[in-house]
Amino acid sequence: MYFSLIDKIDELRVGESITATKSLAMSEEYLRDHFPKFPVMPGVFMIEAMTQASAWLIRVSENFAHSMVVLKETKNVKFGQFLQPGQTMVVTSKIVSDSEDSTVLKAQGAIEDQVRIRAQLTLAKYNLRDISEHQGRFDAKLVKTLKEELMLLWPDCPNYD
Repeated sequence: MYFSLIDKIDELRVGESITATKSLAMSEEYLRDHFPKFPVMPGVFMIEAMTQASAWLIRVSENFAHSMVVLKETKNVKFGQFLQPGQTMVVTSKIVSDSEDSTVLKAQGAIEDQVRIRAQLTLAKYNLRDISEHQGRFDAKLVKTLKEELMLLWPDCPNYD
């Protein structure tokens, strides 16, 4: 199952930073279990929202050079208060360093102008063809799907056809 934990990209500066938002709705399925009488977004999902925003920054900055951009490592994670239904988390992420196969970013999530979570994220980037020739046939399809999703998240984005 795939959870898109970014609702909208508000600003993206190629090679530098991204600002995105996640509004938590009571209808999100995982809130039934976390926790039934006190629904809050799980901390790991808050990290995932920062990871997804960071991945969009990398994809756009590299013109979708890699079909896969995934979390490799988190450091210095600091949690504050919970994100509850009806609240919106503003995620910001800035590139610290970049190499051929990974990017290090400083990311945070703020609710009502108060930082509630922050972390240093390292995202790995690769193409499926790097793993196997057989899997490489999916790279172009993945990139096409990602570009379509980007246009939904960031209506003002440049055309990446």
